[in-house]
Order: sequence, then C-alpha cells, then structure tokens
Amino acid sequence: MTDSSRAAPPAASQAGPAPGIGGPRSAGTRRAILSAARATFAERGYEQTTIRAVAARAGVDASMVMRYFQSKAGLFTTAVTMDLQAPDLRSAPASQRGELLARMFISRWEDPLRGDELIAMLRTAATSEVVAGQLQAVLRQQIIGPIAALGDPRAAERGTLIAAQMLGVALCRYILRVDPLASLPSDEVVAAVAPSVQRYLSGPTDPAEPAAS
Repeated sequence: MTDSSRAAPPAASQAGPAPGIGGPRSAGTRRAILSAARATFAERGYEQTTIRAVAARAGVDASMVMRYFQSKAGLFTTAVTMDLQAPDLRSAPASQRGELLARMFISRWEDPLRGDELIAMLRTAATSEVVAGQLQAVLRQQIIGPIAALGDPRAAERGTLIAAQMLGVALCRYILRVDPLASLPSDEVVAAVAPSVQRYLSGPTDPAEPAAS
C-alpha cells in the first residue's frame, strides 16, 4: 500500500506459531472469536473491521481477543489461513476438468464453516498489497499448479484466465450480491461457469495456438 501509516495484515506464510492457542477450556472461545472474525472481515474488509466489532459478535470482551491474537493483524492472519488441498486434474477425464475446478471453488466459497475465509481475502485484497499476494499464492496453488501438473506449457495463461472467471463470479455472487447470480442454486452456477473454465483449460490461449488434447 502506498500509505505507510496504514498497517497491512502480514502474510500467513510469514506468521509465526498461530496465536491464541491455549488449553482445552480456551478452545471454544478461540473458535468463537475466529468464526466472528471471518464473518466480520468478509462483510467489512480489513480496514473497517475493529477488534471491538469482532468481540461483540463473538460475545466476549475486546481484551479477550487481544489476549488470544495480540492485534488485528494477528487475528486476520489466523482467521484466513488457507488449508486448501489442490485438486488433481489428472484424476478426471479431460472433458470434465472444467466442471471439477468450478465445483471445487463454488463448494469452498459456500462451505458454512470456512467459506468466509476466501470472501474476506477477496474483499481485502483490493486494498492491501500483502493480502493480494496471499490471494495470488492461493490461486497459483489451486489453479495454475494443477494445470502445470498436466504438462501444459501454457499453465500460467490458462490458470490466470480461469482465476479471472472464478473471482468475477465470487465478486458478483458473494460480495456485490448481484441477482440473479446471487440467488441461483450452486449447482446452476457450476453448470453455467464450467463450460467457460473448460474452454480456458483445453482451448487455444491465442488464435494461432491449436486446441489442447
């Protein structure tokens, strides 16, 4: 970010041991705070989220949030830590890989327990270079990596086009809430998006390039 006075949250990969780890009695409180943090970051973004707002949502005192996570940056990093497993596109027939990728992302975004992590990251990436880097790393792991594993020399181009498609869906469906997309059943969203993803996977990335087999 250009304004050095506005502290950006640290990248998850740069963080030390996850803060807020205590004994069995603290586990429930920690989970409640993280759940409240994911929902609040997803709704408001990083800059507009406050420790007090997260604490109120979790039903605890703000000092308890600070005790577990030390700072808003520490809370954000812990709340949005990615634990996604990259898909193995080789396990699916070539004609079904677009649907596999589309369904993986839609299912993950709509996971009632963890979906807010990705929404929070997407909302915050627009104003934080650090979080944008985190999101890019997730996309490299989840899209470009699996395409490269197929031996595709244009994995980066194909993966970037697919990422643009999926992030556009996420922005309109989960953040801007644009209807009718926001109200469609998830299976209908997958069915509508999968052909475009499939085209990016197997079609030429420029007019002179032959289609992938």
